[in-house]
Order: sequence, then C-alpha cells, then structure tokens
Amino acid sequence: MSAISITKNNFRQEVLNSDKPVLLDFWASWCGPCRMVAPSIEAIAQERSDIKVGKINVDEEPELASQFHVVSIPTLVVVKDGKIVNQALGFRPKNQILSML
Repeated sequence: MSAISITKNNFRQEVLNSDKPVLLDFWASWCGPCRMVAPSIEAIAQERSDIKVGKINVDEEPELASQFHVVSIPTLVVVKDGKIVNQALGFRPKNQILSML
C-alpha cells in the first residue's frame, strides 16, 4: 500500500479512528530534506501492512500542521489510538524511522 494523502477532511477517519498505528509525514514540495525522506516513507508504506502511512502537505493543510505544532519540516509523527506516541524533526534514515514505530 502506498502513503495516503491526509487532509482535514479525512483526518478523523484515517488517523484518529485508525485501528493501526499511523506514521504521519509533514512535508512540502519546496523542502529538500522532505524530498530526501520521501523514498523511505514510501518504502515503509509498501513494506509494512501493520501500519498506515500518511503524508500531510503543510502548505495545503496549515490547520493540521498547526494542530500538531509543526514548526519545521520534515516532521514525522507516530499516532496510536488517536494519541501522539513519537515525534521526530528533520531528515531520518529509514532504520531510524522504523525504530520510531
């Protein structure tokens, strides 16, 4: 499965009501480190059926970025049972992202 585009319209269903842990990638198209982390995010989405992977474009979804207090991107957030359980700022290699889960 590939990463899901998360918007304010599907946030509750895809993230808060998810029966799986959710890895959220807050990103923007102009962000170099975001482009560097994107292949790892997509690979995790394809390889791990036990989690859901979502991408939130901070330029298109400023309300969600504000709700998660995102001030720097990329920001990676792990949500389980509707609660933030882990968070990391900046580029991370794939193994470090996986260790967040």
